[in-house]
Amino acid sequence: MALQGKKVAFVVAKEGIEQAELVEPWNALRESGAQPILVSENRGQVQAFDHLDKADLFDVDVTLADASAADFDALMLPGGVANGDEVRTLPAAVALVRAFADAGKPIGVICHGGWVLIEAGVVKGRMLTSWPSLATDYRNAGANWVDEQVVVDDGSFTLVSSRKPADLRAFNREFLDAVSGEVQ
Repeated sequence: MALQGKKVAFVVAKEGIEQAELVEPWNALRESGAQPILVSENRGQVQAFDHLDKADLFDVDVTLADASAADFDALMLPGGVANGDEVRTLPAAVALVRAFADAGKPIGVICHGGWVLIEAGVVKGRMLTSWPSLATDYRNAGANWVDEQVVVDDGSFTLVSSRKPADLRAFNREFLDAVSGEVQ
């Protein structure tokens, strides 16, 4: 798998990120030679959670104001209810997501991370999955929502989606393939 030198932006809010959905894809990418980069609204640290309990703090590498889709090979949107809800309210995050989609670069999304995809207007006609409570939101945005472990949709950009932490093994496999350009 050709991931050496690939840069992947992980866009998150200041808090509420589901830790497993940040850490497991991050580690899978690093172990495969890619460089994950944490992007958030402000410098400093972001607070991850293990469902409703505070977990670890993570250092922000790049602010949204300094991030450009041109600097990365792919985008990752971890979940967490508070994280997904906050990210979709950040105009710079919405613009960055739209820029990745417009550039045809792979986007990975888990759980509630997809609210920003809806806000960016990039899911119409796409097949994807998420935590079940987002199904109506996706359908209202014109997407075809399905309840599956992982979904890969190769439209104008490759969209790899998953539902929850229990699905991360399948998600990581498909997302690594998308980042490497080896999507079937």
